[in-house]
Amino acid sequence: KGSIDFTKACHNADLVVEAVFEDPQIKEQVFATLDKVCPKNTILASNTSSISISKIASATRRPEKVLGLHFFNPVPTMKLVELIKGERTSPDAVKAATSFVETLGKTVVQSADKTGFIVNRALMPFINESVKLLEENVATRDDIDKAFLLGTNHPMGPLQLADFIGIDVVLSTLKVLEAEFGQTFTPTPLLEQMVKEGKLGRKTKKGFYDY
Repeated sequence: KGSIDFTKACHNADLVVEAVFEDPQIKEQVFATLDKVCPKNTILASNTSSISISKIASATRRPEKVLGLHFFNPVPTMKLVELIKGERTSPDAVKAATSFVETLGKTVVQSADKTGFIVNRALMPFINESVKLLEENVATRDDIDKAFLLGTNHPMGPLQLADFIGIDVVLSTLKVLEAEFGQTFTPTPLLEQMVKEGKLGRKTKKGFYDY
């Protein structure tokens, strides 16, 4: 049963997974609240796709029970979950979280607490460069996606994938990566423009494609 009341939702939880927008300050505020309302033994997990778990854990008094559980969309069908240990995450918390994920029929891969973790550190610049191909008129939208569908056997092209993830999410994740690693991850201007125009992909029915 759903609830918008933190205390009601979490008062007897063994594990809580946070999935708010990819903004460090908002996530720290949520974790500070969860730390106050959850039992002392509750494991607090973030579904962040790029933000430091140690930084999020610093907002709590239980850093040993804070970790990352990054699920991939669409969650019902995607089998992978990235588990990220913070600097002070305990082995017991990792073991319990791994067991939980495995009961969902998913596979855990562990990543060090480095911005972007495994998938997004490689995926986001790939999407960004694919957008640059379009921006620089190297190829059409359809041919860019077709190249990766047929040339690398990807299940969807990078521009289709950006629409599926959300252009705003791609942009915010790139900015987090840029702040940590520099201009290699600087978002292409077309992404900035699309977000300003409200073209966020499937959720707004308009992105690189119309839906």
